Amino acid sequence: MGDPKFTNFDNMSLQAIDEDAELIPLLTAEDEEEMNNEALPETLPILPLRNTVLFPGVVIPITAGRDSSINLIKDANKGSKVIGVVSQKDKDTENPTVNDINVLGTVARILRVLKMPDGNTTVILQGKKRFEVAEMLTEEPYMTATVRDTNEERPNQAEPEFLAIIESIKDLALKIIRDNPNIPSEASFAIKNIQSNSFLINFVSSNLNLGVKEKQELLEINNLQERALATLKHMNLELQKLELKNDIQSKVRNDMDQQQREYFLHQQMKTIQEELGGVSHDDEIFEMRKKAKKKKWDAKVKEHFDKELAKMQRMNPQVAEYSIQRNYLDLFLDLPWNKFSKDKFDLKRAQKILDRDHYGLEDVKRRIIEYLAVLKLRNDMKSPILCLYGPPGVGKTSLGKSVAEALGREYVRISLGGLRDEAEIRGHRKTYIGAMPGRIVQSLKKAGTSNPVFILDEIDKLSSSSQGDPSSAMLEVLDPEQNSEFYDNFLEMGYDLSKVMFIATANNLGTIQPALRDRMEIINVTGYTIEEKVEIAKRHLLPKQLKEHGLTSKHLTIAKPQLEKIVEGYTRESGVRSLEKQIAKMVRYAAKNIAFEEEYQVKVTNEIIETVLGPARLERDKYENNDVAGVVTGLAWTSVGGDILFIESILSKGKGTLNITGNLGKVMKESATIAMEYIKSNAERFGINPEVFDKYNVHIHVPEGATPKDGPSAGITMLTSLVSLFTQKKVKKSLAMTGEITLRGKVLPVGGIKEKILAAKRARIKELILCKDNEKDILEIKKEYLKGLTFHYVTDMHEVVDLAITNQKVKNAKKL
Repeated sequence: MGDPKFTNFDNMSLQAIDEDAELIPLLTAEDEEEMNNEALPETLPILPLRNTVLFPGVVIPITAGRDSSINLIKDANKGSKVIGVVSQKDKDTENPTVNDINVLGTVARILRVLKMPDGNTTVILQGKKRFEVAEMLTEEPYMTATVRDTNEERPNQAEPEFLAIIESIKDLALKIIRDNPNIPSEASFAIKNIQSNSFLINFVSSNLNLGVKEKQELLEINNLQERALATLKHMNLELQKLELKNDIQSKVRNDMDQQQREYFLHQQMKTIQEELGGVSHDDEIFEMRKKAKKKKWDAKVKEHFDKELAKMQRMNPQVAEYSIQRNYLDLFLDLPWNKFSKDKFDLKRAQKILDRDHYGLEDVKRRIIEYLAVLKLRNDMKSPILCLYGPPGVGKTSLGKSVAEALGREYVRISLGGLRDEAEIRGHRKTYIGAMPGRIVQSLKKAGTSNPVFILDEIDKLSSSSQGDPSSAMLEVLDPEQNSEFYDNFLEMGYDLSKVMFIATANNLGTIQPALRDRMEIINVTGYTIEEKVEIAKRHLLPKQLKEHGLTSKHLTIAKPQLEKIVEGYTRESGVRSLEKQIAKMVRYAAKNIAFEEEYQVKVTNEIIETVLGPARLERDKYENNDVAGVVTGLAWTSVGGDILFIESILSKGKGTLNITGNLGKVMKESATIAMEYIKSNAERFGINPEVFDKYNVHIHVPEGATPKDGPSAGITMLTSLVSLFTQKKVKKSLAMTGEITLRGKVLPVGGIKEKILAAKRARIKELILCKDNEKDILEIKKEYLKGLTFHYVTDMHEVVDLAITNQKVKNAKKL
């Protein structure tokens, strides 16, 4: 053997590998021919491989873990980079000797050596040519041996049989790559681009899923055609195994998918049956038919139900529409069609119940008794639509419970405050996801009868939005001529509401839609007097709070004078809601002392009230003296009841301008202007020098500037204030007034008379000036509420001035 050696093959395509190269090019036919023509070195370092066989032309990575192998690679990499690679007979042999390795191997060139993070050395080797170990020279520090060439019999490249074998190898390789998910599809490009037949055989043999022994047997076959045929046999076997494996996996996967599908379907059926009470669909439909026979519905409703039930029977229970249809029919069966509770017409009993639960409210109770009387006589009257209108806390909502008990009907309440969606009243069409019937139908289902007492709470607080106007939807509900066929979108049928007794509550009639207000009978629930509040506190509020706090009357007693002090000093309202909160504080005072086992006074005194509730805060509405000109007491209506207010006026030198302050509305400012102009027009009659109007500015103020005020009822109060100011005369003591004025000098009636009179009594007013037309309002008020009050009814402004202004000058009167 002579030169050149393998180390001079740097011009070969497989040798031209840069240190940073990422791809190793395939062996070409020219490279292979040049490789086969080169002579072997006389001696080679021998590298035993545990788990693989290196074929000529093939590039493989080898991980070297043994010290001898690492030393061999280091030395060879520094020198010629050519080594001899042989496979071990037994992979478990840790330190193989000459007897542990195969004699035939492959000359390899080291392409790259990599130091791995785990400390091992990885070397990329390229097979060159087969060789046979002739004689082992050394075993330490690694094996070296003399080698000899092995002859390889190659067929004629144009021989048809050989070419057929090569084509078969290519086809089978492509099939294996396609069917084996573990082999990347890019490997098919490598197979297609291999030009050398011998390299193709070696490449495929190297990558077959064979053991080291089988691969070594392939390497040792000297005849290339026979080696190709043996490789083809192994490939056929591997393809058959792969196809069988894929068939088995596909079958198992399909069986698994079918089992999972059936499992999920069974689970769904099981869940549905559990929801239905564990019955089958046929049993469910049978139960529905059974229930339907007991219902008291007419022929039209029965026909509709039977039609919908038949539709459900035709449905597949697995589809989503089935559950919607089931819910729809369940609602049909749950609604109280033509089911009515029997009314109790014992009017004396009804009166006792109403008196027991509510102190006062005579007008409301009288109207309810009248309704019961008519219903008793006719027994077929459509229920009226009552609207209890008044300030908060006067018992409008709780009155509904008493009415229901008095009639012996079911009680249902709907809070309409803030409702903005029309569907809340009429329901959604059942085709929508999550569709539900409206609140009216839902409440009837809950009540179980078609004639309950229906409380529509806070009907004045309905609001409209992009989802429709609920107050317009209420028009049909509250019209006795229409509600016998109330249409709910979910129900898709008319339902008779004519026997339902609707009682609406409202704080402010102004916000109720006029058409809706017209359908209701308005009953004004006015505020309570101090005496009524004391009675309510004694009869209802105190016992209720004692019970809620786990106490009895033995633990705390509050006498009427002390209750009156709480009412006057700590509450400012028409109702009794704040009063109940203050009483609850007193009860908690007792509960705390009992819990701490401390002594306390069971009978509450004024001092204890001030200790628990603090100093009295609401003494503002007490009458003030009449020592100052231009200060007059007026009466006003607020959302929490009546109140008194003071009109103040003052003169200052100027040019006759009129200033008005106190957060007043437009109407109230106009009243001040009218009073001023009327006084100017009738100055001589009032004894006022007309020159005063040009020399002095007038300023009118209504205290509590942070509180908005409006309305015409302060007209006569402003007139009296200005006359007192210009004449510097005192206003009559303990006098209050309310009424609208005109430029002609007329006094017109105003509203809220009862609330204003209650405010006057609280303020210790003795005399009241009212319009003559308001006398009828006084006649409707209980006489005990009017005790201690004197009323003056007027029709003209001059009468007001004559009654209100005295002939006595005020102290420090100005000279005008």
